[in-house]
Amino acid sequence: MLNVNSSELVTITKTPVRGKECVCELQNSESAFPESKLRRVEITAVECIRNISSEKRTEVDRLVLGLQHRLQQLNENVSMLEKEDDENLYGAVSLRIIQLEIAEIQDLLDKLSGTNSNNQQLRTEIADQLQDMKDTIAELENFDHTMVILKQRENQRIKRDLKLCEKELNATSPPPTPSMGNCGLGQMVNVSGPKTYSLTVYGTSYTFGAWGRDANPAPGDENKYWLVVLSSSNVFGHFVRQYNSMSTILLGIGPTDTYISSSNPTTNTIQGPNMVMYGNALYYNCYNTLNVCKFNMTTRTVSTVALPNDAGFNNKFPFAHLGLAYGYTDMDFAADESGVYVIYTTTTNFGNVVISKVETSTPPVLGQTWSTSLHKKTVTNTFMVCGVLYATRYLDKETEEIFYSFDTKTNTERYDWRIHIKKMQTNIKFLNYDPRDHLLYVYSDAYILTYEIMFQ
Repeated sequence: MLNVNSSELVTITKTPVRGKECVCELQNSESAFPESKLRRVEITAVECIRNISSEKRTEVDRLVLGLQHRLQQLNENVSMLEKEDDENLYGAVSLRIIQLEIAEIQDLLDKLSGTNSNNQQLRTEIADQLQDMKDTIAELENFDHTMVILKQRENQRIKRDLKLCEKELNATSPPPTPSMGNCGLGQMVNVSGPKTYSLTVYGTSYTFGAWGRDANPAPGDENKYWLVVLSSSNVFGHFVRQYNSMSTILLGIGPTDTYISSSNPTTNTIQGPNMVMYGNALYYNCYNTLNVCKFNMTTRTVSTVALPNDAGFNNKFPFAHLGLAYGYTDMDFAADESGVYVIYTTTTNFGNVVISKVETSTPPVLGQTWSTSLHKKTVTNTFMVCGVLYATRYLDKETEEIFYSFDTKTNTERYDWRIHIKKMQTNIKFLNYDPRDHLLYVYSDAYILTYEIMFQ
C-alpha cells in the first residue's frame, strides 16, 4: 500500500523486484508544510483579540467592535484553514480570504489611530503583529503555490511509475537477443545519411543500375569505383564502367569501360540491377538463364554456375511491394566480410528467400545454402553484413525500412527490426554493403547514394 502524507513532497526509488511485487522507497525531497508558522498566526490573532477587547473607549466603540468582529472572523478562518482536509483544493482560496480580512483590520487600525493619541501605542503594537501575520501568510501562500503543486505532480508520477512497474511484472520477458553475425561488429542499430547523393552522367533516363567498390580488391585497385547502368529497356547491361576515385565517379570524369559483350541483350549480358564486384570479378545473373555469372575484369572471360532447376528467373520472383515490382530482380548478389552470396527463391521453398554462398573459384561453385521463411515478393532489397542477411521493404516515398534479418551462423530469423533509411528518390533499385567502409551503396531512380551503418 502506498501512503503519502498530503503535506509532504516525496520521491520514489525503484528497488530490485522480489516475489513479483513492486517495491518503492519513499523519501522526503522537500521540507514539510510549515504548520508551526500557521499556528503562530493563530496565536497572534487571539492575542490581538484579547488586547483590543480590553479597550473600553466610548469614542472608538464602533471601530473597536468592528475590529473585534474582523479578528474573530480571522481566527475562525485560520482555524478552518488548519483543519481543512480537502487535498489542498481550496487552500489557496482560504489564504486569499485571510489576506482580505487582514487588509480590513489594517483599515480599522488606521481609523483608530486618528481618533485618539492615547491609542498610538495600541496601534503600533497591533500593526507590528499584523505585519508579521501578513508576511507569514504570504510565505504560506507561496508555499501552497509551489510546494503543494509540486507534491501533487510528484504523487502523480509515483502512481504512473507504480503502474509501469506492475505492467512490467505482468509482461512476459522477451527472449535474449543473440549476438549478430560472426565478425565482431556488434548489432546494427541505425543507418545514417545519405552521405553522398549524385545523378550519374547518364541522366535521369536510366533508372536501373548498380555501383560500389570491390569488396576484395586487387592491390592498387583499392580506391576504384564501378558503375553499371541498364541501358537496354532498363533490364540489360553489357559493360562495366570504372572510376579511379569517389570524386571522379560523382563528377563523371575519366571513366574506363570494360565490355562483357558487344551488344544488348545477348549471351552473358547482365540481366537485372543486382550484382556485386568481388576479387576483380563481377557476379550477376546472366541473360535469360538461371545461371550465376562471374565476369573476370582482367581476362574478360565469363564462367557460370547454375542455381537449382526450380529457382526463379526471368521475372518470376522479383523484389516488389504493393505498388510496384522491380523487374528482373529474381537474383540478388551480396558481399560481406566472408565473401559472395546469391539471394533468390525456389518453388520448393514456396517463393521464400534462399541464401547460397558462392565460392569464388573459376568457375564459381554454390556452397552452403540456407532456407528462410521470408517471402521474396514482400521485399524490396537485401544485403549481407557479417554473415547476416538483412531485408528492406517500402514504407512510403520518403522511407525504406530494414525489417528482417537471417543469421547464417545461428539460423535465427527476426522480423522486428525497425531501422529506417531516408530516401531521396522513390525507389531503391540496388542496395549493397561494403565491408571495407561499412557503407551501403544505393542506386535509386538514376541517382547514386551512400549511407553509413551504425553498429552497437
